[in-house]
Amino acid sequence: MAARSQRPVNVGRLFHWAAERGRPTVMHLDRPFDIAPDAGTRFDVPALAATVEDAASWLHGAGLRHGDRLAIVKENHYDFILLAAAAARLGALPVMIAPIRSTAHIRTLLTRISPKVLVMGTTVLERMTAAGIAPDDPGMTLVAVGADRSGLPRGTLRIDDVRDGSRPPVRFRGLHEPMLVTHTSGTTGVPKLVVHSPATTLAAVPFRIESYRLPLMTSRPVDVVASGISFAHNRNLSWTNGTLFRGPRKMVILSDPALDSVARMLAAHPPTSLEACPNVFQYWEELADTRPELFAGVRRFISTFDAVHPRTVRKFLGASRARLPLWAWGVGQSEIAGIAAGVATRSMVRPDRPRAHDATNVGFPPLVRVKVVDPETGRKRPRGKAGLLMVRTKSRCLTYLGEDDRHRAKDRGRWWNTGDLGEYAGCGRIRLIDREVDMIPGMSCIELESTLLDRLDRASEVIVLGVPGQLPIPVLCMRDDALDPQEWDRACRGLPELDKPRLVPWDEMPRTATWKVRRGELREQLLGSSDTYGTGQWT
Repeated sequence: MAARSQRPVNVGRLFHWAAERGRPTVMHLDRPFDIAPDAGTRFDVPALAATVEDAASWLHGAGLRHGDRLAIVKENHYDFILLAAAAARLGALPVMIAPIRSTAHIRTLLTRISPKVLVMGTTVLERMTAAGIAPDDPGMTLVAVGADRSGLPRGTLRIDDVRDGSRPPVRFRGLHEPMLVTHTSGTTGVPKLVVHSPATTLAAVPFRIESYRLPLMTSRPVDVVASGISFAHNRNLSWTNGTLFRGPRKMVILSDPALDSVARMLAAHPPTSLEACPNVFQYWEELADTRPELFAGVRRFISTFDAVHPRTVRKFLGASRARLPLWAWGVGQSEIAGIAAGVATRSMVRPDRPRAHDATNVGFPPLVRVKVVDPETGRKRPRGKAGLLMVRTKSRCLTYLGEDDRHRAKDRGRWWNTGDLGEYAGCGRIRLIDREVDMIPGMSCIELESTLLDRLDRASEVIVLGVPGQLPIPVLCMRDDALDPQEWDRACRGLPELDKPRLVPWDEMPRTATWKVRRGELREQLLGSSDTYGTGQWT
């Protein structure tokens, strides 16, 4: 009985543990899993555990063994974590890579990984083949998942080709050994491959906090919990762990952020909790305006990965008909989990409230220690003075796969250099300012962009680029791809002088797997320049 009750610390044990405990949760998908295309879109917890076991069997049939590396590069879907769990049960190391835009970056990452088995989505494989860099490494088995495509390399294997009906032995790795690899967002170049162990993830408190009973903040048995994140990242692991532990009625997977797909799923499964990346919530604001009933039952909105703007929070809290809806936000990194987190209510983001921005960019360190230091001297900065944010946490990653030197350059003993700028805001809180590489002297891009979004109702994205020797350059995504000059003049009133705005359609904006804008690529795309005020040495 004790073994059944013990909380799992290895992802390979997570789904089986939840099935043994009789969790009543049912998962609903917006499309079938890439690794189980004929299994439908409804899975209870035992079915999820069985899918993990089936994947472990065919991965073993493909040649994956204890100590090997499995690379997973496919379309966004929850089954990333199922494949990772399957590999972990074999004692292999799963490396999860989202379908990032640059095929050259994917090729670079695969070279660093040197996988024994590569599971690749057919859409990604078709792109790489068209670019002339199809993965054909000697000694590697390539298994394609997803819909059939015409441009796949000859001899591409499918799951049925590697099934051998075996039930391979379960051989978990140790508590402090590598268990899972994900990647950074890659806003400034090729993403880094972040290596974590059980000790730095499921055994660490920051990854387990959602499994504790916290009033208004954790799931109840009656809840319908929906998530529309990038499922290749560590947030999927902590969300899955907390959700399976609390056992809500439904888990709803939004793998596709398209408005029609999201509207269909939310109408079929009205959520009481909804999570997405901040930029996806911005994109969904159109739904909050036109279909507010989709969010009427939500009592808890959650945004992670990056900073969220007050206008976005205001729109969704306004669409909810719950008595006291909350917006829980967190800002973190793949290497260390959280940096700062906070909770916002309707009154905290009222447009007439002084310093309304503080509701979404001033927060408390979530069970980690944070200090602000001078970038040059390393000395602690006083309250109100900006500096680099250094974090101390048991959730710090082990290394960067294939880039140990780069990891050591950010490691300061027990402290981790985040490359983010912030300042002490009093009462133990931290105010977020910018990424150091994106900084503009004398201002916060986060606050300036929030102000412009507040004043431009039809804007779905606002980015301000800093280029030395020039005025800050605003880049806008407008719902109708049009901007009236008078509208822009009103929006800029009382703000620092800005260059003329550039308009870019939302779907043409270069983005990371978490839908964050790749500012460096955008700068080169629009301006033909890579010059920045920041050094970028801690990216």
